[in-house]
This record gives sequence, C-alpha cells and structure tokens, in this order.
Amino acid sequence: MMQRVRVSSHQSPVHKLGQSQMTLSPKFSLASSYSPSPEPNPSLELGPLMPGLPDDIALNCLLRLPIDTHPCCRSVCKLWRLFFSNKEHFLTHRKILGFRDPWLFTFAFHRCTGKIQWVVLDLVSLSWHSIPSMPCRDKVCPHGFGCIALPVNGSILVCGGLVSDFDCSLFLVLKYEVVRNKWSVSTRMLTPRSFFGSGLIDGRVYVAGGYSTEQFELSSAEMFDPEKGKWESIANMGVNIVCYDSIVLDGRLYVTEGWMWPFLASPIGKVYDPKGDVWEDMAVGMSEGWTGPSAVVHGRMFVVSEREGMRVKVYDTETDTWDLVMGLRVPERIRKPFSLSASEGRMYVVGRGLHVAIGFIARLDFDGGSSDDSGKKKDRFFVEWQYADVATPKEFSDLTPSSTQILFA
Repeated sequence: MMQRVRVSSHQSPVHKLGQSQMTLSPKFSLASSYSPSPEPNPSLELGPLMPGLPDDIALNCLLRLPIDTHPCCRSVCKLWRLFFSNKEHFLTHRKILGFRDPWLFTFAFHRCTGKIQWVVLDLVSLSWHSIPSMPCRDKVCPHGFGCIALPVNGSILVCGGLVSDFDCSLFLVLKYEVVRNKWSVSTRMLTPRSFFGSGLIDGRVYVAGGYSTEQFELSSAEMFDPEKGKWESIANMGVNIVCYDSIVLDGRLYVTEGWMWPFLASPIGKVYDPKGDVWEDMAVGMSEGWTGPSAVVHGRMFVVSEREGMRVKVYDTETDTWDLVMGLRVPERIRKPFSLSASEGRMYVVGRGLHVAIGFIARLDFDGGSSDDSGKKKDRFFVEWQYADVATPKEFSDLTPSSTQILFA
C-alpha cells in the first residue's frame, strides 16, 4: 500500500545556512554555549523573543522551526533577525537542548553540468535546504567519492574521489560538522582512491579497494581513527576490487564489485573482520544476489534490486539466500539512478530530481514466517511505501543523487 503525504503546495526557495555572526543575550539562559558580548544587552531594548512567554520557553519554540523558514522569520522583528542570522548558534542550542531530528544529507550532482552539491532534507518537516559548498575541485566524478556518516560526532567524512579531467584519484578527506555548519580538511588517506568500499565500525572508518592513480585497481585497505586523526594500513584483501557497493553488518565490512557485463562470472566479494584483521571470501549466494544499493534495517541487510523491478529483498546469513520482501515495489516516481539509506526501521530512497520515497519495514509475526529446507522458521518482512510529496526547490530539480547519509541535528 502506498500513501502520499502533501507537505506544501508551493515551491520553497533555496536557502543556504548563514555565515554572519551573532552573540546571544544572557537573557536566553544558555550562556555556556557562547561568549557574552561586552556590548549592551540588545534584548533589554528589543523586548522578549515572544511577548507573554519566558525567553527559555520561546527559545525552545523557535529552535523547532525548519531551516527553510528562517529567512521569513528574520523579517518578524530585530531580535528574531539577530537570532536567525547565525545557524551555528541555532544548531548549537538545538544540540544543548537535546533535539535529535533526522536529516537526510544528499550528495548530488547536476545531470547537465556535473556540478556537485550537498542538500539536506529535514525528515520531520520534509523541507529541503542547502549547506556550504564542499571545498574541492570543480571537475570531479561524484560516484568516485566515499561518504561516511559519523553519528556520534555529528559529522560526515568525504574521502578520496576522482578528478574527471585526468582520471586521477585523490588522497582527499573532507569533514563536515553539522553544529558548526562548516567544512574542514582532515588527515588525508595513505593511498589515493576512488570507487572504493567504505564503512563505519565501532567509531572507526574503513576503506578498501578502488582505483588508484592512473586507474590501477587496488587490493589494499586502511582504517581511520577520528579520535587520533590518523590513518593506518590494515590487512590486504588479496584481490583487486573496484567497489559497486559496501555495507557494515554485524560488525564486519562487506565489499562487492557487483555484476559486470557480460555477466559470465560471479561477482567478487570480500568480508573484513576488524577483530582479527582478516579478510574472507564473501558467500556465493550473497555476492550473486547483491543486485542493488543496500541498507541495514532491524539488523538485516536489505537491497532495492535493480534487476527485479525495484523490489526490496532481504538477505539471510544462515542460509546464504535472498527473499523478496512482501509489499509493493518502490514508487514509480523514483527514477534511476537512486541512492539508499536507512534509520530507525525506515528506508529512504532518493531518485533523480530528488524525489523521495520512505519505506517502512515491519517484521511479520513468527507464525507467518516460511521454512527453509531444514524446517527452520525464517523471518518474513513487509514494506509499506510512502511517496514524500515534498516541495522540491526549483534549483534542486535537475540534481541526481550519488550518496545519502543520515545524521541527527
């Protein structure tokens, strides 16, 4: 069953997070997050944030407003203009008060010019906004980057990449911090890479395979510890893999090259166990059935299959088999290429033109499960899709997603 959710009947303008500076008045009772200004307190002259409400309650209300409404809010009064002019302070206060709304960060590119851009969908208000441009070269291949979300730190790492003019892979590592709303350059990788597998395990970032300089295929792998800010080499995969997709499941990194024309040989896949620093061959059933972007929901691996008409299927590690998930396929308005991510029992599919569909994954009662050859009951799942009828800004309508990551802000 597919439901439609209408959020707005008009297109919202694109608004970039501001860079202007502001010092909040001590009257907001949140002095620990800013340095008090030596200037006279402006709130004494401009009045309360909301007439009739204490400022701490008014602040709690204002912090719930979506980013795309801030330009309009600045026109309410001088005090609101000051308050909504600095997004770093706005996001810092949200963090202090414990706001944890899911935001879908989408790394996209213009399908005609190739220009790359990060845009963000607030999954509570279902409204889009943009963030500062990523500081990198203009002519790059979007799919060559590896994007990894660091939920604990509230940041995203963008690693490697490919300069499209010269087919040259990069050492590049960039970091975006949600609270600061800024990009910074992080410690570069040991080896330049593009089209590689990546994942986050116990707070550490792992990358493996891909193309190196002059398009040589790689079998090497490395690990980054954000606390130490240092990359270290890990065990070699033993085989060159240019990654089609990768995923972290049960504390292990799975990397596959995917099916390649003319589909005569099974895809090569490797599995890394960080506890023993060893690579193993991926199970044949898993590698052959991995036919689309993947995500982990309820501790299980799901794939939106490009070979089975955009149906969702789930992998069973015990039997090395795939089962189609009950329910409809991804809504037709989601066009390829698309990107997939998941959080809290939901899958988010972003297609060309930034159309979004949300899949609610439910585990069916055990009695309704099927049995394998040994008679053992298998879990069965059901997906219900909602097409998120978001008012996509006109500036985003020609964008195509390359990667999506979910952070809470």
